[in-house]
Amino acid sequence: MSERIPFVEIAAPRSTAKPVDSGIHTRSFKGLYRNLRIVFAGSLFVLFFGTAWLDWNGRQAVLWDLSNSKFHIFGATFWPQDFILLSAVLIICAFGLFAITVYAGRVWCGYSCPQSTWTWLFMWCEKVTEGDRNQRIKLATAPWSLAKAARRTLKHSLWMAIGVLTGLTFVGYFTPIRPLAAELFTLQLGGTALFWVLFFTAATYINAGWLREAVCLHMCPYARFQSVMFDKDTLAVAYDPRRGEARGARKKGAEARAQGLGDCIDCTLCMQVCPTGIDIRDGLQMACIGCAACIDACDGVMDKMGYPRGLIGYKSEHSLQGGTTHWLRPRLLGYACALVVMLGALVVALQVRPMVSLDVIKDRGLFRENALGQIENIYLLKIINKTEQTQRYRLRLDDAEGFALQGPDELIVPAGEMSEVPVSVALLAERPTSSSQALSFVVQDSDEPEVRSVAQSRFVAPMNR
Repeated sequence: MSERIPFVEIAAPRSTAKPVDSGIHTRSFKGLYRNLRIVFAGSLFVLFFGTAWLDWNGRQAVLWDLSNSKFHIFGATFWPQDFILLSAVLIICAFGLFAITVYAGRVWCGYSCPQSTWTWLFMWCEKVTEGDRNQRIKLATAPWSLAKAARRTLKHSLWMAIGVLTGLTFVGYFTPIRPLAAELFTLQLGGTALFWVLFFTAATYINAGWLREAVCLHMCPYARFQSVMFDKDTLAVAYDPRRGEARGARKKGAEARAQGLGDCIDCTLCMQVCPTGIDIRDGLQMACIGCAACIDACDGVMDKMGYPRGLIGYKSEHSLQGGTTHWLRPRLLGYACALVVMLGALVVALQVRPMVSLDVIKDRGLFRENALGQIENIYLLKIINKTEQTQRYRLRLDDAEGFALQGPDELIVPAGEMSEVPVSVALLAERPTSSSQALSFVVQDSDEPEVRSVAQSRFVAPMNR
């Protein structure tokens, strides 16, 4: 007979919170971390909503011009050939997120993640229209009435207005926002732009208004793999059970230790302010987004009770066990070094980025014979001026003895634009040395010869001519 696997029965965590309904109703609170979150959220809103309306040299400062396949960001214009730089930026952001996670857990989620930021904004709309936590709970369980319908209508109207502004602004980074807004508010917007404005309006309304913590718990992959980046020195929002237990209510000024109690008075305010509805006293949990709302609420209670702050705070596993947090450790230093190297490489890449680009497309026809009896190949040259000034360029062949470039040898390209120039290359020799020979096309700035670009192609000719 096989042996039974031993097990230890663990009692479920004790919680005194009373369920109110299927939703999470957060309580208003004040504190240092709330103020920090407002600063970060305000900065994000100003950056997101404000940047789209900035102008630069007569055009929108930040615009991903999909129709012309170029991206304007203030004084720089990037083309599809430069998208490797965008990949580098995304990789750097990922490493930055990993580094901050190793150091301080999910502070990105709690302070700067768009899902969290817009959710806090929608929760503020709830407070304005339906009242604080207790009032919202009563309203949720109350039968429908004219007053309830009016409050709910006002709340959803604010949500929808924020959703429309968010959708309009997001699409405004891909389509010039001024004509887009004029067409939207005059009900003349149609086609693809209207679809995407409505799509992101609905996404904002549903994610921040209805799904909320479900996005963090079930849709965001970051919550799933963050644990592999934590170590015993990572700072995370945590409750100190050595100081807080045993929990229990008591009068202000009463000696808790004399009653066999810890500093936690079991008021459950830490649960009432939590946007994901968890009890931080149960330990580190995947649902915790590191917003520190529970820290602010608990610190306020500690102040009123005359106890020192920090019962809940940013703590490492080592500090919770009575040890010392190690600030400089191999994993964190590794991420920091990688970030410095990648940022340096990105700066260098931006500095040496060629400000003129040349692409050569050979005509599908193999070759032809011109009026002089010479073999010709036809090419289309695409010259991109990546600067913010109109430039004059010269065209030539490099190390192409026996070939002649026929077409304009100089052209003017406006700032941030692309010019397409058809040219032909003639073989001057009577008989080619090979049926396929390499050619190097060169475009060079007339005023700054060091600004140049080279593109390769092939010259095809018959051998039995």
